[in-house]
Amino acid sequence: CFLWIYNFNSFVARTNTCGELRSAHVGQEVTLCGWIQYQRQGLFLVLRDFQGLTQIIIPQDEAHSHVKKVLYDAPVESVVRVTGTVTSRPPGQKNPRMPTGDIEVKVKTAEVLNSCKKLPFEIKDFIKKSEALRMQYRYLDLRSFQMQHNLRLRSQMVMKMREYLCNLHGFVDVETPTLFKRTPGGAKEFVVPSREPGRFYCLPQSPQQFKQLLMVGGLDRYFQVARCYRDEGSKPDRQPEFTQIDIEMSFVDQAGIQRLIEGLLQYSWPNERGPITTPFPSMSYAEALAEYGTDKPDTRFGIKIIDVSDVFRSVEIGFVQNAVNKPQGTVKAICIPQGARHLQNKDFESLKESAKSQFNQEVLHLSLKPYESLKSPLSKFLSVEQHSELIQALKVQADDVVLLAAGEHEKVCLVLGNMRLETANLLESRGLVLRDPTAFHFLWVVDFPLFLHKEENPAELESAHHPFTAPHPSDTSLLYSEPAKVRSQHYDLVLNGSEIGGGSIRIHNAEQQRFVLETVLKEDPELLSHLLEALKCGAPPHGGIALGLDRLICLVAGAPSIRDVIAFPKSFKGRDLMSNAPDYITPEELEPYHIQVAWPAAEAEANKN
Repeated sequence: CFLWIYNFNSFVARTNTCGELRSAHVGQEVTLCGWIQYQRQGLFLVLRDFQGLTQIIIPQDEAHSHVKKVLYDAPVESVVRVTGTVTSRPPGQKNPRMPTGDIEVKVKTAEVLNSCKKLPFEIKDFIKKSEALRMQYRYLDLRSFQMQHNLRLRSQMVMKMREYLCNLHGFVDVETPTLFKRTPGGAKEFVVPSREPGRFYCLPQSPQQFKQLLMVGGLDRYFQVARCYRDEGSKPDRQPEFTQIDIEMSFVDQAGIQRLIEGLLQYSWPNERGPITTPFPSMSYAEALAEYGTDKPDTRFGIKIIDVSDVFRSVEIGFVQNAVNKPQGTVKAICIPQGARHLQNKDFESLKESAKSQFNQEVLHLSLKPYESLKSPLSKFLSVEQHSELIQALKVQADDVVLLAAGEHEKVCLVLGNMRLETANLLESRGLVLRDPTAFHFLWVVDFPLFLHKEENPAELESAHHPFTAPHPSDTSLLYSEPAKVRSQHYDLVLNGSEIGGGSIRIHNAEQQRFVLETVLKEDPELLSHLLEALKCGAPPHGGIALGLDRLICLVAGAPSIRDVIAFPKSFKGRDLMSNAPDYITPEELEPYHIQVAWPAAEAEANKN
């Protein structure tokens, strides 16, 4: 996918790969190595390697009977090395669907390098396999062309990123420690025991503190393909260990980071996916929430949230009046194009049930039939003028359906944002195309709140991003009086509705950092005494970002899951189904770490027996 010329045949026992032979090679003697993909009646076989397929003609004459026997007896997926002459396929036997379909190789010598037993599934992309089976036999799944393509695409993009950052812009690639200590706030961390009683390491969620310390150390521009760890339990399409393109710069502002990332992605973007246009559009967090009901909007399709509070302000319906008369109360709606034609009552009931179970929020639906007014139990409460205002505000057309919710602003936005995505899925399952799978819509989301109220205790605050994020310059004074109102210098990069990166300008003043930790977040600043001490030693202004490499490659490759772009991923529950990790270790092995396992009663009894 990149315009690089590789020498795949250097240092190895082959002259060519199975995907490179063409008519220009006719007459040449070649040696190929690969796996037997298919064999037919001892007449020919198809040999496969990472680059493609080549048809191999098995000799039928007596002089080469030993070659025929070797290849005829070799099971499918055995590894062989063959030497022979490239010839043109006979007239009428060329295969235009195969890059090597104009030629075949007539074998002179053959050797089975390793025979293969019967496998649990065929190595063909069109063969359906459960994900559990694929992960159990990952070393076989990796032979598929799709997995080969995904991992090579990943490698090539990372290489181009290194080139852009290090060779063109002077970044320094620095490896940071994997064994660290607990960081306040953020996701749960994996704990690693040490030989000192009661003392534990933690695996870092990200190299956040280290990259800031590198800026204090005067490194100026840091970059790393960083392994990160989060003990988030069973979350869909998440991995306990993942990879970030981690970046930090001194003397930079938000615009500088954004331009760097836009250039980085443009430079590393695969040619086969078409060019991307910069600069990327930008949207505030408040705007994203109000129009799309999420902080990671998929802007490939419309169905935006519309505020219709003014239309309903004088409508005598109890729950509507309760909503609009509250300080943050509102009535909002989305208009689903052609919803009445493609969606059924059971779909709307399912959407309403989803809103109720996930958000404890009621949602109403209204439909507009051709040459009729809006149809809904709500309609009888609306005057002709209010009907007209609602249709005009939402630009409702015949066969459109309106989903409407009333309540607190943020909650209503979130539920309608969720409905927007669910209805898009439903419409696309019925044949409508709302989201172009070949389109890539990047979006910067900015001006996030610096702090959020804790769900379990709304009187307390927690960091919206992390505790090292600097306040917005315009809101600095509010930090010490009304911290809940402070915006941050935090920015996210969104691609097709998925967050692929997040970063911020950092606090570089030790006193401000201590105030945030101690006074606002109620965290023990001694946990970060090393960082606070460093910030007192002439820390430059600095900021950075981390791109989620797994998610980015997943979107570029068009893969259904991030597990399809990771060589050896964990399962939904964080297990390695191939090696059966995590595994038990003996009490004797635990002893040096001063740890004993407190077994649940049932398991303890089973272990005794």
